[in-house]
Amino acid sequence: MAERIAKKLLLVGWDSADWQVITPLLEQGLMPALNHLINNGVMGNLASMEPIISPMLWNTIATGKRPDKHGILGFIEPDPDNHYVRPFTSTSRRCKALWNIFTQQGLTSQLVSWFASHPAEPVAGTCVSELFQKAVGSIGQPWPIHPGAVHPPELADTLAALRIHPAELEAGMILPFVPDAAKVDQSKDRHLSTLARMLAETISVHAAATHLLEHQPWDFAAVYYDAVDHLSHAFMPFHPPRLPEVSESDFELYKHVVSRTYQFHDLMLGRLMQLADPETHIMLISDHGFYSDHLRPRGIPDEPSGPTVCHRPFGIFCLAGPGIKKDQRIYGAGILDIAPTILTLYGLPVGRDMDGKTLVQAFEVAPQVQCIDSWELVPGDSGMHPPERRRDPLEVQEALDQLVALGYLAPLDEDKSKAVRIATQEIQYNLAVVHLSAGQAQAAVPLLEKLAVELPQRPRIRLLLAQCHQRLNNFAEARRIVESIISDKQNSPLADLLLGSLLFAEGKPAAAIRCLRQAEKADPRLPGLHCTIGNAYSRRKMWTAARRAFRKALQIDGDSPIAHEGMARCHLAKRQWNQAAESALRAVGLMHCYPAAHYDLGLALIRLNKIDRAVQALETCLYFNAQHVRANLWLGRIYLRVHHDQAKAEYYFQQAARHSKVPANSQ
Repeated sequence: MAERIAKKLLLVGWDSADWQVITPLLEQGLMPALNHLINNGVMGNLASMEPIISPMLWNTIATGKRPDKHGILGFIEPDPDNHYVRPFTSTSRRCKALWNIFTQQGLTSQLVSWFASHPAEPVAGTCVSELFQKAVGSIGQPWPIHPGAVHPPELADTLAALRIHPAELEAGMILPFVPDAAKVDQSKDRHLSTLARMLAETISVHAAATHLLEHQPWDFAAVYYDAVDHLSHAFMPFHPPRLPEVSESDFELYKHVVSRTYQFHDLMLGRLMQLADPETHIMLISDHGFYSDHLRPRGIPDEPSGPTVCHRPFGIFCLAGPGIKKDQRIYGAGILDIAPTILTLYGLPVGRDMDGKTLVQAFEVAPQVQCIDSWELVPGDSGMHPPERRRDPLEVQEALDQLVALGYLAPLDEDKSKAVRIATQEIQYNLAVVHLSAGQAQAAVPLLEKLAVELPQRPRIRLLLAQCHQRLNNFAEARRIVESIISDKQNSPLADLLLGSLLFAEGKPAAAIRCLRQAEKADPRLPGLHCTIGNAYSRRKMWTAARRAFRKALQIDGDSPIAHEGMARCHLAKRQWNQAAESALRAVGLMHCYPAAHYDLGLALIRLNKIDRAVQALETCLYFNAQHVRANLWLGRIYLRVHHDQAKAEYYFQQAARHSKVPANSQ
């Protein structure tokens, strides 16, 4: 076993927390606890992943695995017991989370309100599920704790007594968020009731967490708060600066809610830090961000995952504790990296079947990172629910359909049947997105083909299917699908954008650019539009026009890794090596698993004669894409001509030859 660095670790999750909101508050001295954490540790962006759906992401954080491996694939799933739907549960997670691994290692965990943690797992320590804080009934009525919400059950009554009902909140709790709350006509405006419910639930979660940290033994603790996300969805339209469609009166009423929500969370963070001794490592993260500026969407798509258009693809990351660098920024962190980093802090091996990496750049001294094939192969009680309680949600739906077909189960009534069908379709769509984002377009195609037949009125499904065919170089099929969307007059700017990309692939750049310009007219703020236009120009070697497009993309969203990578290519074409390296570094700092940007960086460093750093960048490129021909060729040349290592050079040349028609002796 490697050296154990962390005596204890406290993991705090703020759903949707975003540096774009936090940074101005830090500068005003309004988040002192977080400021202390940053000054005594490292901080940076935390790259999210598609689809940006919280239950999927928080279970990726807890397991270090993509959703196709851990099995949590949305918000709701078919319910095998009631033949209806329910929120995704812990029994649908197919692999071990951190607290299950720790249970096997004799470590005690305190887990509070993690997404999809109900029913509570019988781990070593305490597990309080996300149903613990949900209020039922009116004030004064019995409020029994939900069965299965707390393990061990003997703690249920103690923790239940700490909860607060929304109706118990006094005006003093609401006024810091809405100073003129008395002016709100609550018979017509439900914003105050939304605020009260979320505050009550958050206080209940915090009360349970602080009680357990203070009164129960623990080696690891994880506390999840969802109020930033929920209150951002409700109140971000009123956040400064005022949007044109928001009335002056509503803006004045609710303009403080989002910023005060962050300040409230800082107060709670301060209390958690008080309960953790100085030797405790503290990690604060969010699964994604939330658009708070000019990129705030002006409408929500009418589909189950519609609200995710508000989610920015970068969350927050902070880590402080013994052995961690102080007051430094790190780059390239992603949600897949959280579990490997925590395992390394405890001196435990990282599973080779995990999809992330240990964030070694956060440590004062690079830790020894050991590996194990898979924690799933380690025998012994892990605190997971027994196999007979764990079910795949798609298998549940198939089983229900079979029972109905065989006559063992009466057909579901229309409302239930429709709900189950929608839940199943959304799971399949989310799984297809996961496959595509992981570079497995072939696995996504059959899922999307089935959905396209069932839901022909949903252009997002056919668009994703067309993207899969584009990735697979099936350009004719991709174009057929896109043109069918356009001919149906569904007026999707994304369809014009994708058609432009396909036309370019077919060697028709003029027609491609016309399509992209058409998309730009429809929605000039469309994410990725100007990057696609820039790519079209760059492939025609029209570098000035390409640079103009990428700059426009960065004016819209300065945190676009695609735009920064595009700028790196433009600089390379103009032999501007320093600028190319800088743009490539910005791209990989925002999104580490970006092989093209690592290649750009390697090429720029070669031109700057920084060969060792270039090798590192090119090898990182191949770590994410072993089939990158040019990266293999450059490494072969470096090892042959600079390091005079014939064996390594031959290896990279052979790799290049395997993935292209380039002769193996192309040195």
